[in-house]
Amino acid sequence: MNTFTPEATQIKDTNDYTVEDLQNIIATAKSEASQAASEWLAQWVESTGGNQYGEPMYCGFASVNIHGIKGNTKLGKRMKAAGLVKDYSGAYSIWNPAGYGGQSMDVKEAGASACARVLEAYGFRAYANSRAD
Repeated sequence: MNTFTPEATQIKDTNDYTVEDLQNIIATAKSEASQAASEWLAQWVESTGGNQYGEPMYCGFASVNIHGIKGNTKLGKRMKAAGLVKDYSGAYSIWNPAGYGGQSMDVKEAGASACARVLEAYGFRAYANSRAD
């Protein structure tokens, strides 16, 4: 059961977030991602009976991209100080936000979607992404 509710967030203008605020937001987003991935996998096992691997066999990756923040701005510098890095697209990226150690893209997508929802609730333009392996 997810504990995060967008209504409970104290949204600021994204430019007003401190490094500590950003670290807390990222930690919340990753926690929700991990919980969502675990719940998705448990539901999958319950509805399908599982398999010998304990996860769906469609392998892949998932991440979250945060768009619209230039690296040379105050917010961009705080994002970097909070531990985020830009990817090839120019977006700040959180790779496998659920921290899921398996190979199932389905599980990782559930986590990435939950992470993006939290970031969006705090005013960021965030999108979950995935690709097959």
